[in-house]
Amino acid sequence: MNSVLKLKPVFKEIVWGGNRLKDDYGFESDLNNIAEAWMLCARNDGDNIIVNGEFAGMSFSEFISNNKTLLGKKGQSYEEFPLLIKFIDAKADLSVQVHPDDEYARIHENSYGKTEAWYILDCDEGAELIYGFNKELTPDEFRKSIEDNTFLDYVNKVKVKKGDVFFISAGTLHAIGSGILLAEVQQNCNTTYRVYDYNRMVNGKPRELHVEKALDVTNTVPPTRNGDADGEPEVFENATHQALCSCDFFKMETIDVKGEHTILIDDESFASVLVLEGNGTLTDETQSMNVSAGDSFFIPANCGDITFNGEFKALISTL
Repeated sequence: MNSVLKLKPVFKEIVWGGNRLKDDYGFESDLNNIAEAWMLCARNDGDNIIVNGEFAGMSFSEFISNNKTLLGKKGQSYEEFPLLIKFIDAKADLSVQVHPDDEYARIHENSYGKTEAWYILDCDEGAELIYGFNKELTPDEFRKSIEDNTFLDYVNKVKVKKGDVFFISAGTLHAIGSGILLAEVQQNCNTTYRVYDYNRMVNGKPRELHVEKALDVTNTVPPTRNGDADGEPEVFENATHQALCSCDFFKMETIDVKGEHTILIDDESFASVLVLEGNGTLTDETQSMNVSAGDSFFIPANCGDITFNGEFKALISTL
């Protein structure tokens, strides 16, 4: 039961999406674009399929519902699977948006809130994103800026580079800019309050805005964090670990493997392994699997030693 599971992604076509996920990772889809590839998901609107071992062909949500202990001590208290992990390819600017916290979402949406983090995989030269405000606004000033179309004058625009990480707590205004490819780790919630959408039309109509709810939940104090990772890299003989960020809901790090390297998965939490670059093998006590860029693996809690071998970079996410 404690074997590593390889997961088939779920693809989403959205108006702003591109085709880098097809080109860079070899993802195959009949969709016009792959804006998002959901790499770890157990939801009604997106559910991975297990592709290896005795559970091949089973949906990830069915597997988890029958095996809650595999989430670990930190995961068993959740009513639903706690995380949603994606690749996102922004060919065009995403809408400027904000997400509620757990308390507001429970009352108004009957869902969890959404705190998330972004890891920049690649970007066009000069690409930028929106991360909070550039000055503190009162609620009245926030509303007025939307009404008189001066809203973009007050947002904090940040130029990005490969390897940047942005922690976006619930209530933080944000938008991914065009030309950015990233990995996103988030609470398992898709509740989004759209504040501004560049007057974009879909099927001849503007997309819905959610200004009143956004006004309820948005923190208008400028963020203090930038795109730096947490702390210094931890260097081992054949691998480098880099902590990215940590919060009440998840912890993220990258592992750069060059040779053979073993990590321990204890009984506290499952781990998600998302292969970002390169290739090699992943071995647990029952099997050895080839890994390459674009692969997603679920490692059950208390799985013990997991051995990586090869030359690749992976994003490791845990509770």
